[in-house]
Amino acid sequence: MSTGTTAVWGRAEQQDFRSRVRGALLGGAIGDAIGAGVARLTLEEIRAAHGVDGVVDFVPAHGRRGAVTAVTQLTLFTVDGLIRAQVRRDTGAWHPPTDVYRAHLRWAATQSAWGPDERRKDNGWLAREEWLYARRAPTRECLIGFGDATMGTLTVPKNPSARDSAALTRSAPFGLLVGWEPQLVLQLAVECAAQTHGHATAQLSAGALALLVHGLARGETLDGSVQHTLALLAERPGNEQVTDALRQALGSVRQGIPGPALIEALGDTDSAEEVLAVGLYCALVGEDVRHGLRLAVNHSGPSAATGSVCGALLGALHGETALPPAWLAELEGRSTLLELADDFAMEMTQGPALHSPTAVAPGWVARYPRD
Repeated sequence: MSTGTTAVWGRAEQQDFRSRVRGALLGGAIGDAIGAGVARLTLEEIRAAHGVDGVVDFVPAHGRRGAVTAVTQLTLFTVDGLIRAQVRRDTGAWHPPTDVYRAHLRWAATQSAWGPDERRKDNGWLAREEWLYARRAPTRECLIGFGDATMGTLTVPKNPSARDSAALTRSAPFGLLVGWEPQLVLQLAVECAAQTHGHATAQLSAGALALLVHGLARGETLDGSVQHTLALLAERPGNEQVTDALRQALGSVRQGIPGPALIEALGDTDSAEEVLAVGLYCALVGEDVRHGLRLAVNHSGPSAATGSVCGALLGALHGETALPPAWLAELEGRSTLLELADDFAMEMTQGPALHSPTAVAPGWVARYPRD
């Protein structure tokens, strides 16, 4: 496949891709939700509250079980922006970083408004979802970065020294652009990370997650995807910390029975490369999705962030049917996540049937306006 618009997709290919898109978005949200209730706790505090095995299921956060955080909110709007970019492509106004930034401005409105502004016809359907109008521990960097209409760029980024994981954790959807060449996926993820994070490590961590998901969505093994990611990162200035973190995650796989000690050796701060390393390690050693996600949240680091990264990787690797049904049943916003995942998959596989330079399906442009 060379581009998302010219690829010819067979039915089995479409179904496999849709399953991986659903898996990545739902898996990331489940990991976010499991980690949300223990996100600021040390391992000792987690065990004191939940027993020696730590947290093994959803625990109440933000007033309910299965609640997601700003990590999932922002990921949803990343997907929305990518669909809008594809729809706008027919008009010749083709600049995906701008379309993603506009989508994240719509997220920013949910953090201050009481509810959807029905007068805004350019909002599309996602910004009218009332459950998204809730503050779920957004980072200061994201609130500042998306706080005005001036877009951060690689040459003039927002928050020049920011290297936390908030750009990383919203970046899995870039990897679902399976019709794009990997170098372009990396570049787009890095450019969009610069809209809130100026540090090269934060930007390249976001790019690395996008590359990992890209390989998985194309049917690679996780280990194979890591190797391709390392090769592409090697070409980018300032890659050393991210590359070292990925190599450390790989090396830890052979160091014994997985557990909090090995996980915390990879990092227990919210710096982007440490969150990426922990999420990747747990995906590599997890016996299944449930085991991987439990590993990913039981440590002294930022559990919602590491859970989200691990869940996105495992979901893209195995598809939606590998996700634990009991967790899916309680997940906040599941219907929205599914609807957006299916729209994304439909746009990427059948976009020409929905819009072209000469014709559009009215319902589709109402959902994803070109304005």
